[in-house]
Amino acid sequence: MKLVRVGEPGQERPAIVDQQGELRDLSHYIDDIAGDTLLPSTLDKLRQLSLNELPVISGQPRIGACVGRIGKFICIGLNYADHAAETGAEIPSEPVVFSKWTSAVVGPNDAVRIPRGSVKTDWEVELGVVIGKGGSYIREEDALSHVAGYCVVNDVSEREYQIERGGTWDKGKGCDTFGPIGPWLVTADEIADPQQLDLWLEVDGKRYQNGNTRTMIFSVAHIISYLSRFMSLQPGDVISTGTPPGVGMGQKPPVYLRPGQVIRLGIAGLGEQRQITEGSEA
Repeated sequence: MKLVRVGEPGQERPAIVDQQGELRDLSHYIDDIAGDTLLPSTLDKLRQLSLNELPVISGQPRIGACVGRIGKFICIGLNYADHAAETGAEIPSEPVVFSKWTSAVVGPNDAVRIPRGSVKTDWEVELGVVIGKGGSYIREEDALSHVAGYCVVNDVSEREYQIERGGTWDKGKGCDTFGPIGPWLVTADEIADPQQLDLWLEVDGKRYQNGNTRTMIFSVAHIISYLSRFMSLQPGDVISTGTPPGVGMGQKPPVYLRPGQVIRLGIAGLGEQRQITEGSEA
């Protein structure tokens, strides 16, 4: 299934994409694509619905983040060896873990707002993993059974705040609008192998990132198992699994985002995002 949330910010309603690509309203059956809605039992009930009998959502509604009421937005850094090399970092021996604040979450086509005074705002296309069945101390061989689905994430980052301002990476990762998610939550049964997905990103029509999840240092299953040693994972938690090479800070010379630019990114089978960058009010 391709699950989606449509409507103005804070008023999104759940929907599903039918075989013809039309949006069908799910609000008679669930209140949101969030929390316990993502449990395997609830997703199984949704699979039994006859999509042709659901109301069509007409027009071109805004697409919201594909998951609502996110509890934790967990990110993995330096998870592609060639990306680590372009940033000058060593290849990690264990997953590098940081967080994005949930206030950073926006829809896949919403504007990305460059923070006031920022000169090093950057892009990162990433595979997002949405937890369906929660747990702690999850075995790696069982980890993928805990996944509700997958989505596209743009891990927008401010490199000065992340690297040059002291402390952890988090202050450069969680600015408002720095977490576009979606368009779809594609349920796990539709993705045969999360380690065989092409992902790409371009700015103003120039392709900067071209990668495949098979070159991850730590697999999706390993990441889920690893994280569950340090925190319980709950339905609706989002894990962003790292970016391939081609980020702005890795260019020679570095290239960063400016107001008025267009970012496009996507992952095979998971859809595309499109954002226009804008400046913050003085």
